[in-house]
Formats: sequence, structure tokens, C-alpha cells
Amino acid sequence: MSFPIEESPILEALSSIRNRLTALKRDTVEFLKPQDVVSLYQATVKQVDRLNEIRELSEPHQPNRVDTTLADVFSLLSLFFLAIGRTKECPAIYSQVTSIRQLIDHMRESMVYSEADLKPFQKRLGELREIVQNDAANHPPAMIELLERKLGQCDDLLKEMSGSLSVLSPELVPLHQRLVTMRRQFAALAAKEHSSKADLQKLVDELRKIDSKRVDGKFCVGPGGSSVPPSQAICSSLVEDCFDIAHEIKARGYSINLSEELKPVYERLKEMRAELERLSLTHRWTLRETDLYNYAVELRDIDQMRKDGKWNVGGADGKLGQGQYVLLYLLRRCYGLIYSLLSSSEPVSEELMPVANKLSTIKKVLNEVLRYGGPFHPRELYPYQLALFQIDGMVKDGKFIGKDGSIPEGQGIVMAHLNECHELLEM
Repeated sequence: MSFPIEESPILEALSSIRNRLTALKRDTVEFLKPQDVVSLYQATVKQVDRLNEIRELSEPHQPNRVDTTLADVFSLLSLFFLAIGRTKECPAIYSQVTSIRQLIDHMRESMVYSEADLKPFQKRLGELREIVQNDAANHPPAMIELLERKLGQCDDLLKEMSGSLSVLSPELVPLHQRLVTMRRQFAALAAKEHSSKADLQKLVDELRKIDSKRVDGKFCVGPGGSSVPPSQAICSSLVEDCFDIAHEIKARGYSINLSEELKPVYERLKEMRAELERLSLTHRWTLRETDLYNYAVELRDIDQMRKDGKWNVGGADGKLGQGQYVLLYLLRRCYGLIYSLLSSSEPVSEELMPVANKLSTIKKVLNEVLRYGGPFHPRELYPYQLALFQIDGMVKDGKFIGKDGSIPEGQGIVMAHLNECHELLEM
């Protein structure tokens, strides 16, 4: 991917920043220092300003290596801001907007979505836009413009997708919602190594029942099925798609049948899904948000292997590989898990997270103990008092102090947990 020679110094500087961020990400011995992250963010913004100055004087450009490298840098920086607990600052939302865009693109491509699927994204984009507006004064215009543009692109796509559903007649909306759910259930069955015959048959029976309501290939409503509402194609295509997946599962003997060239892709996607699902269960204790970067890059590379939405095999002839439904389901599942993990990131730095988790556990246990009533012998409460005493010892002048003398993010949340635990003990 070629780029103008005058952008070479910027590419070199951005590559250096990316390397430093990658090295920082790999260092799991020391806690992240906010000043290191902010310093690299400021260095990146400086390069963005230089890049904008050059491009303002030149002709409209095509995306090149500089843009790709810059996107990598912003993705890493965004994850670092989440890791140090600065979730309400502009850089932190970049990775979330990117993740939303990936999910929206795949939903739009598959045409398997309902209005209920779009609303959570619309709500989240509104929350992210509010963060940008509240924090805009603390960041250069170039950063704000970038985020506003990305948010606007997501909004436009959601409006387009919502518009495509607006043709659905009200009578067909419940049916459409059910067919969307069934389409996902069929895809999930197709992705299993050994699909359950009973589960498949149950879905197929319901699908046939729905299909039997069609008259001359159309869904009818009203007294005696006297009315044929518009937007038949949307529901009919979902029915046919569900039958296609069911036939494929049966044809391959209820087990996964993949082209030999696609088996490594399948194994890696299956492995990533398992790892991300495990992180979803343990993220409060084990996740450093920067860990998600490698998953995001690998998923992007796998996604880019597709041609016209499909994985082809056999080199030049471009033959369609077997196992498309399986790979797409796993890819989209991984994208969804990453978005879920990013959205659940808390405004607490990784240095304070162990304390926040410990207090959260103590609070839950004390609430359970209180449910059984009292009175309690002091000896019974001693373990909790000791645990809180140890945490109290970490507080100086009303704040938790980091190892390097800094004040980590999340003071308000952790102090609120601590005070609540003391109040529960006094009760």
C-alpha cells in the first residue's frame, strides 16, 4: 500500500509509538502508569496534527499505510485508557465505536436483525457521544472530529437498517422477530461439532408450522387470511435461509464438514471464542483491556480473508469453501464477546481493581449474612473486620495511593464500596 513520500516521517513516528505501546502491553509485571499512556497519546495527537497539515495542502487521498498504522495506534491507546480506568475520556471510546461498527456491518450484511437488535446500539452510541461532548474541551479538535465522524457513520448505518425494516407491516413484526431468533438458533446449531438431532427437529417443526401459514408463498393476515401485507420478501427470505441451514446440517450428518484449507481458521476461531467466553466470566479478576487488542487484530485478518462475504479455497479459481455458516457464526460471536467486554469495562484502574473486587465480595457476603439476622458474636465478624482493616491501611488522606505515589482512577467507586462495607458491619 503506497503512500506519499512527505508522510514518511509521520509513518515512522507512528510505527515507533505502536511499538512502544506493544511493549507496554506485554509488560504484565508492573501496573500501567497513566503518565506513560498520556505521554504516548499526546505524541500521537502531534503526529495527527502534522498529517492533517500535509493533507490539507494535497489532493484527496486514498487510505494508505499511514491510516492503517494510525488506526492501530488509536485502538491500542483506547484500550490503555480503559485499562487505567479513564473510561469517560474521549480516547477510551475509540475501540468501542470500532467494535460497534464491526457488529453493525455484519448484521447489515446478514440481514438478520430486528428493531429490538438495533436499539441497544443506538442507546450506546448516544452514551458515547455524550462522553465526547463532555470531554471535548480536554482534547484537540482533530481527535473530536475523528470520533464524531466514526459515531456519525454508525448512526447513518443504523438509520439505514432501521429504514429497511420500516416497510414491515405491523402484523408481520412478531413473526419477523421470531424468524430472526430462529435463524440465529439454526446458525448456532450449525456451528456445533455434533448438532443435536432433537434440537434441530424441534426448530424444523416450528419452521414448517410457520411455513404452512403461507398461501401461494405469502403470509396472510386478517379474518380468514384475507389480507396480504407488504414486505413479504423479508420474512420469506428468513424462512428459506433457515431451511437451507437445516438441510446443510442434515446433509453433513449433523457434524461439521469443513474444507481442508479452512480447518485452521475454524480451529483458531473456536479457540478464540472459548478464551473470550472464559474472559467474560472472569474479566473482573483477570482482564487487562489491552489483552483484547490481539484478538481484535486476528479477527480482522480472518474477516479480510473473505471475498464478497465468503471464504474461498483453491487459489485462483476461487471455489467456495465448505463451512461458511460455521465460520461466520464463530467470527460474529467473537466480535460480540469483545464488544461485551469493552462495554463492561469499569472506571477503575487495574491497580485498584483487586481492592474493588475484594470489597465487592465482602459486601455480597455481608449482605448474605445479614439476611439470616443476628445477633452476631464478635468472633463471627472478625474475618470481615480484619479484611476491612487491611484495606483501611492502604488509605492515606482519604485516598488510595499507587506504588509510584500517584492517585489511581476509581477512588470514588472504591471508597463508596469501603464505606458501605463498614455500614453493613455496624448493622
